[in-house]
Amino acid sequence: MSQTSRLLEVAKLFFKLGCIGFGGPASHIAMMEDEVVRKRKWISEAHFLDLMGATNLIPGPNSTEMTMHCGHERAGWKGLFVAGFCFIFPAVVITAFLAWLYQKYGQLPNVKPFIYGIKPAVIAIIVMAAYRLGKKAFKSTTLISIGVLALIACLSGINEILVLFGCGLLGLLLYFFKKKSNTLNALTPLLIFNFVAPTTISTLKIVLTFLKIGAILYGSGYVLFAFLDSELVANGWLTRQELIDAVAVGQFTPGPVLSTSTFIGWQINGLVGALAATIGIFLPSFLFVLVLNPLIPKMRKSKIVSALLDAVNAAAVALILAVCIEMGLETLVDFRTIIIAVVSLIVVFVFKKLNSAFIVLGGAFLGYVLAFI
Repeated sequence: MSQTSRLLEVAKLFFKLGCIGFGGPASHIAMMEDEVVRKRKWISEAHFLDLMGATNLIPGPNSTEMTMHCGHERAGWKGLFVAGFCFIFPAVVITAFLAWLYQKYGQLPNVKPFIYGIKPAVIAIIVMAAYRLGKKAFKSTTLISIGVLALIACLSGINEILVLFGCGLLGLLLYFFKKKSNTLNALTPLLIFNFVAPTTISTLKIVLTFLKIGAILYGSGYVLFAFLDSELVANGWLTRQELIDAVAVGQFTPGPVLSTSTFIGWQINGLVGALAATIGIFLPSFLFVLVLNPLIPKMRKSKIVSALLDAVNAAAVALILAVCIEMGLETLVDFRTIIIAVVSLIVVFVFKKLNSAFIVLGGAFLGYVLAFI
């Protein structure tokens, strides 16, 4: 297959996922695993896990960075940029349109009946991904124990980044304990930067502010919202109500939740502001993945780093399970949502070759119908 054909293949897949990727990073990764590993076999299950584990250790939106990794695996560095752009593009366009409506009319459209059914369906997709990835990640009783500890820690409210790094450290300690070795390779720290921005809200200031957030952002969308509150609301760029509405847009639109930045940029400085904020927040992820991707196979060859990756992979699957449990507690609140979740679970486990897009669309349809009962 030619390079052009591969790039086109990458573009089609990640544009589709960008259009149907509701439910946050866990569901995005679940859909990617289904498409890239099981259906297209671009990547092995084990390598997908390594990519996921390594991605969890760098700043930025995990699911978006995973699209870049997958694109790089299929079509080189060009595939990285094509995959990332195509995954982000639908969310940015939809969010920009909603930002324009919000600025013009002061309110958001009512999409609750559709989201009502999408969330329970997404839970089923995540469960299936966790099941498949777990079979590869939990390859020893030690890794199962690390995964259980990570799950308990996450459900107890401990920060997910602390859990990931803690499990990675535990994996290293267990490795050295078994080998009775005291040799430790140093891990290169990530560069975290800050700056003093000018007092006017210029396009450059918007880019730099969101560039900083994208370069140091770890954790879930809730961490992003805390950053935005301290950077924007505290400085008078945005009202808290506008931030809350921006957060709502990020939750009910498909694709990466960081498309919230597009909405915020539009409120600050129209179309130019939306483009500046979007470029600023996503640019670090492209650069991080471009550097990291070629290093992962070399990392796996090192027994020390391999022990770290195995532990982080187990913890990453545990994080997916934790998200699934938390989503279930929040979403499965009545017989309608429970029916949608059960039907979706049956479908994903019985019809394993069915495209996850149909699960999402089916959930939206059932949600719309059952919401009025």
